[in-house]
Amino acid sequence: MDLVNHLEGRLLFAATLDLLAGVDIQFRRETRLDIALVKNLPIALIFLPAADIPTFVGEGRVDLGITGRDQVAEHDAQLPNGETSDVEEIMDLGFGACKLQVQVPEKGNVTEAKQLIGRNVVTSFTGLTEAFFAKLEGVDDTNKLSTKIKYVGGSVEAACALGVADGIVDLVESGETMKAAGLKAIDTVVESTSVLVKSKKTQNPLVELITSRIRGVITAQKYVLCQYNIPRSELHTAASITPGKRAPTVTALEEDGWVAISSMVEKKKIATVMDELTKVGATDILVLNIANSRTG
Repeated sequence: MDLVNHLEGRLLFAATLDLLAGVDIQFRRETRLDIALVKNLPIALIFLPAADIPTFVGEGRVDLGITGRDQVAEHDAQLPNGETSDVEEIMDLGFGACKLQVQVPEKGNVTEAKQLIGRNVVTSFTGLTEAFFAKLEGVDDTNKLSTKIKYVGGSVEAACALGVADGIVDLVESGETMKAAGLKAIDTVVESTSVLVKSKKTQNPLVELITSRIRGVITAQKYVLCQYNIPRSELHTAASITPGKRAPTVTALEEDGWVAISSMVEKKKIATVMDELTKVGATDILVLNIANSRTG
């Protein structure tokens, strides 16, 4: 079970490294060192556990961070009453999707989260879990909770089997760990994905540069470039199918009555778009990958 979590963590780390390579942040991380100097920019990379990143960003110790939206939400939930968060989400990075879910034994009789009120719940996300059950119980102070929320740093899924908890609140990515532990999800506390965050205290001009580069790479990963020829009489219809980020690029062909169109299309929609273009008379449809971008 721990192997699945370890592999998922490695995949997220690999996706982050690919993103850094895409924005041309060149560095070499020495074995076991958590700090690496960037060769082509006056910045340093700090490798931290995902749960620690919102704290360092919020305190202004680092300017930018990549972590899970769940970790940011947990950090904010732990803040004292009246204190506002200094962590600002800049963009969704599109990888690492997961859900923080309430889970109970598959063979048990609990089917709704409210059935856990007054019982033992184990989690590593105590702030979000306390807020979730406070809402269920209708109390405005987590100190008044009748549900007993206990913190466990790892192997949360084992808590029910060991008799420590009646239910848990834990992250679900592939669902394999949950199923292997004999658990089922009965409610969702928060949905998460990897996000780029910045400190509200930062005044570093490089933040905007790096953010712009990352946005360009993320956009390039989501879109492809679709090029095709179409009779000018069908130009309006074709343009509505491929409107692009701002507008399609239209070029006249040497053949009278025909134009060539080039437009960015969401990668996940390209098959349907090609079908629709073919129906309105488009020919020579080509789809090209985008390595990087700067779009409005």
